[in-house]
Amino acid sequence: MISEKMRDYVKNSSAIRAMFEEGRRMASLYGEDKVYDFSLGNPNAPPPIGVENAVMEILKKEKGPSLHGYMNNSGFLDVREEVGKTINKKHGTAFCPDNIIMTVGAAGGLNVVLKTLLNPKDEVIVFAPFFGEYKSYIENYDGVLSVVSPDMETFLPDLKEFEEKVNKKTKAVIINSPNNPTGVVYSEEFIKQLSNILERKEEEYKTSIYLISDEPYRELVYDGMEVPYLTNYYRNTIVVYSFSKALSIPGERIGYLVFPKELDDFRDIVDGANVATRILGFVNAPSLFQKVAAKCISEKTDLSYYDRNRRALYEGLMKMGFTCLKPQGAFYLFVKSPESDERNFCQRAKKYHILMVPGSSFSCPGYVRLAYCVTYETIVNALPKFEELIKEYK
Repeated sequence: MISEKMRDYVKNSSAIRAMFEEGRRMASLYGEDKVYDFSLGNPNAPPPIGVENAVMEILKKEKGPSLHGYMNNSGFLDVREEVGKTINKKHGTAFCPDNIIMTVGAAGGLNVVLKTLLNPKDEVIVFAPFFGEYKSYIENYDGVLSVVSPDMETFLPDLKEFEEKVNKKTKAVIINSPNNPTGVVYSEEFIKQLSNILERKEEEYKTSIYLISDEPYRELVYDGMEVPYLTNYYRNTIVVYSFSKALSIPGERIGYLVFPKELDDFRDIVDGANVATRILGFVNAPSLFQKVAAKCISEKTDLSYYDRNRRALYEGLMKMGFTCLKPQGAFYLFVKSPESDERNFCQRAKKYHILMVPGSSFSCPGYVRLAYCVTYETIVNALPKFEELIKEYK
């Protein structure tokens, strides 16, 4: 018999994954070109050509244990050195290999950080709407989730509510910008206000509060937007990064953590994260794709691919009367449901072979998330179906 905790996880399993599996089932029945699956943030843009070239080059050059064997739990030294140098060049930081741990994607990195930091009953604050797996990750280590509401016009967190919810039990805050599911990018001014609150609360409670910056969408921004690098604003920041979206390689599971030397208990945290990497069963990040990531670290997937999709879907839905904040980054639209229970709306959309994720999965009911990392043809063909769907509400 499975554990009670696992039984709850299975019962409340990811709505995103469930919708994705439903899409596979419907595609087998009706054909892929007649199913409009906007459920999963699975990059459809091809990886930069440099990724495939790097794989081939590395496999020809390096063989045997030097490539495929174990290494330091933090990852290959030369890879971490390259990661640090690249961040320093972009953001004016001063990181070295000791500040970097290679991870099994951002999800693996988040679990390593939370395993390292949390004692039972420690609180972790998240900003709604948020990636639903945060709740499971926090509960994995007997932490307590605390949710801050958004301003429903801007989808920026309510900083007054945030300040009220920070207390002596607060151990960490997770921030995700560009945001999944809204596409909002938190401005420098917002980051400064957030940092000031955290600094005041650290002083008030004589404790350390760690800001965990979850950044898988950092490179996916539009219209000249810039994403502030949080270690430049708040001392106790830990950065969680993934190459999944920037290089369109989510299945390869490769990312990294950044631990600035200014962190309170820096040495203990880095040592703890290395042990967490091992005892969580990762041992180390995938060896081949550590090397690939280092070679391709300055490359990006074709952002114009997603921008065209963003504009086509956003403008098409707005013309029909849907309400949505124009995303500044990532590859999602967070659309207001025409009925209060957005789960009913998602069910009704299935009649038209449209698959969306209910906003309640992100602790923000009344909205639905559409992932526009699909083919352009999918969007073009889906828009008439959306028009038929919205007519039911008019």
